[in-house]
Amino acid sequence: MTMNKLDATLDDVQNTRFGNIYHDLIKQMAKTTQFTEGEVSSILMVYHKFVLANGSKAKHMTKKQFFHLFLVLFKIFDLQIIERILLHITLDMKKEVDAVAWVRLFSVFMTNKLDQKIKFTFQIYNIHGNGFLNREIVQHAVEKFFVGEDEDEVNELRSDMVDLLFKKFDVDKDGVISFDDYSQVVMKQPMLLEFLGQCFPSIIGTTVIALCANIMSKVNFDKPCS
Repeated sequence: MTMNKLDATLDDVQNTRFGNIYHDLIKQMAKTTQFTEGEVSSILMVYHKFVLANGSKAKHMTKKQFFHLFLVLFKIFDLQIIERILLHITLDMKKEVDAVAWVRLFSVFMTNKLDQKIKFTFQIYNIHGNGFLNREIVQHAVEKFFVGEDEDEVNELRSDMVDLLFKKFDVDKDGVISFDDYSQVVMKQPMLLEFLGQCFPSIIGTTVIALCANIMSKVNFDKPCS
């Protein structure tokens, strides 16, 4: 695959440097994701430009850039969810985001497989990593949905919503929402996928980044705008 003309905004030296840096990773990620080598190259070129913005000696995207991308382009404003997504794709909370994590992120965001989206979203919500969502987790998420000056009214609305969600999602009525509970409900009603907060970009944000990364064929236009 020829790399030296991949991006017209970079000179030949920069294009060649990109090829030298990412050649092996492109082949690796094309084997382990739904993307072709050309698509991985385009995704990594976007990543590479974030890296270049950090100076000639930079090697990675920063967490600040990552958060900014979510807040401005993806329109995901829950900082805890962004942190959980970062932890999920990097497996730690380092100050930088490497290229593998970047491709892994797009592999999840661009999938059309509902079961993969369900698995990803539940992992983001499951902050304790114990395989279920208890009332404390759901209550914490619901608190962000209701605000107002009348504290008693707000608390009542939050409590009612928690009860409603458990009535819907606690399929086996054991007092917690397990992955199986959540999966059963969402497989029947996909609109409930992000019931505790947005984890995927809006279709507008996805389209913009897909255009930049030249992976429009991977955008699922059936997903409603968030």
